[in-house]
Amino acid sequence: MPRLKLALAASVLTLALAGCGGGASSTDCGLDGCTVTFPRSGEAAVSVLGIEARLVNVQDQVAEIVVAGQQVRVPVGAETEAAGFTVGVVSVTDTEVVVRVRP
Repeated sequence: MPRLKLALAASVLTLALAGCGGGASSTDCGLDGCTVTFPRSGEAAVSVLGIEARLVNVQDQVAEIVVAGQQVRVPVGAETEAAGFTVGVVSVTDTEVVVRVRP
């Protein structure tokens, strides 16, 4: 049983680390999900955990994000469910939006 747990943990780590990446956005992935820093100006998309996450708009500290094709609106400091993932907005500044995506 311990070997199975170790193999599962290694697989999750490999998938999480291999599944993060993006163009103008930056990502930081670990076992518990990915943190994505989107530029606030214009639309930006990134591939994380095998799905696409895209920042659509920000208005009044609420980010509009599309995760795996499902569009959600998330206020800063809150989380919601989108396409089987937990999506939270960590911060919004004049220049960037930091989003957390967890399986």
